Parts: sequence; structure tokens; C-alpha cells
Amino acid sequence: MSKVIVVTGASNSIGRNTCKQLARAGHTVYVSMREMDRHEERGSEKISQHGMDLRAIALDVASEASVNSAIDAIVAENSRLDVIVHNARQVVYGPAEAFTPDQLAELYDTNVLGAQRLNRAALPQLRKQGQGLLIWISSSSARGGSVPFLGAYASSKAALDALALGYAGELARWGIETTIVVPSALGPGHYIRSGRPLDTMRTEEYADGPTADVSETALSGLAELPAKDQTPRDVAAAIADVVDMPFGQRPLRVHVGPDDDGAAAVDAVADSVRAELLRRIGLEDILKPASIG
Repeated sequence: MSKVIVVTGASNSIGRNTCKQLARAGHTVYVSMREMDRHEERGSEKISQHGMDLRAIALDVASEASVNSAIDAIVAENSRLDVIVHNARQVVYGPAEAFTPDQLAELYDTNVLGAQRLNRAALPQLRKQGQGLLIWISSSSARGGSVPFLGAYASSKAALDALALGYAGELARWGIETTIVVPSALGPGHYIRSGRPLDTMRTEEYADGPTADVSETALSGLAELPAKDQTPRDVAAAIADVVDMPFGQRPLRVHVGPDDDGAAAVDAVADSVRAELLRRIGLEDILKPASIG
């Protein structure tokens, strides 16, 4: 059955591939854009893509007004909204101390608070429907082995992961499913092209001090890992597979790519512990969504 889907972070590699993969599967996909110039006041705009139903819409996860307006437009056009893919993200690399508090606030605003703004706008509709799906794009850095200079980024993804788990339990009785998609460690080139700390003086101190070789050693080591990294298309395919699964059969978590940093192993234990705790306190039913739609 065709679903109405909104994907944030549609301009990054995973987002672009996800939008196309879902549209090829026959879904109506809203491609979020921060700005749409003259189209901004006209709701969504159809994107010409060989018959695929791709619709660009102005949606800036950093703006509550923008998010609310976009969700209102989507619901007005379709009378429903079925799936939200939380994919908006900012990647940064460098000594944690060298990132200013304002930089971390901006990072968390994009990687965590943007999802909260979208949930607050969309969940009243999903709860009214009695059925829906939230897909959260996490990272193996949230639970896997910690790599130096990725602390700022990993902490934001860990926060997103924890928020997703909280929502999973709170929304299950509303008939809303949760799946956390966890891409494996990205190749070193991805970090080289990412954001950097603004405090260059402290960055240079790390580069000239006893940690001078840490970055080069870490990136070289990541490049030498024997397993093949996943591609954005692999992640998009995993997302599309989850969307097309029957209600009630979607997994809480899907790992994509090799488990080089042990994130899948850690998640397996952590999710098992969560399930056992919910059983012990009498909330076993929220481990699966209720069928009320």
C-alpha cells in the first residue's frame, strides 16, 4: 500500500537515496528543503523523476514555524501522513574541547531538536490515525567503540538514539511503530569533509601536543578495516524494506553494514535489557505496537 512519507535531511547522500528508493516503491515522498524561493508559499512542488511521486516542500528542522507549516500542508494535501524519516544531521570532527558551546548547541539543534520539532508537529495526526511509523537514522558511533575526535558528533547521535527509544515505548499503544536504523562506521573521507571546531587555537594545541598523531592514526586505522563500508544506497534500501514490512513486524533496530566498532553487539545487549526491564515493571505490551488504526 502506498504511503505518505516525509524525509528530513533530503540533501545528504542517505536522504537523496532514500527519497528515490521510496518513490520507486510507489510511495508519495516529501523531500524536505530549507528554502524553496518563490515556491515557499505554495506548499509542495512535484519533482519530475520518471513518474515517481517526489514532492519538494519547504521544511527547515531548525524552525518550529517551518516544520508546522510543512506538516499542515502535507496533511491538507493527503488527509494523512504515514511515515517520518528522521535523517537530518550535521557531522563534525575534532577535539571536543575545541568546539564552542554555541557549536554544540547548533549540532544538537540539528541532530536532536529538529526531530523533536517534527514529532510535535506530526504526532497529533499519527495518533489520530491510530497508526504510523517513525524511522530514526542513528549511527554506530552512538553505542560502538569510541573514536577520538568524534565525541561531539557521537554524543548528539547517542541523544537521538535515547530519544527514539523513549518515543518507542510512549507511542506503542497509539499504534505507532519505531525503527532505529544504524549505519555502520563511515569511511575516513566522510570525517575529513565534516565540520571543524571554531576554536582553532585549542585545535592546534591538540595537533602539536602529545595527541599530535591521534587523528592520523585513527583515520588510517579506520581506512584499514577489512570489511566493506556500507553505501548510502544500502542504508536507503534498508529504510525502504522497513517501510514495506507489515504492521507489527517492523524491528526496533536495524544495523546496516559491518559491525567493526561493536555497535550491533552492544545494542543487542542494551535492547534486551530494556525489554526485560519493561517486562519486570508490567509494561511488556509496549514492546509491540497496538493495532488500533
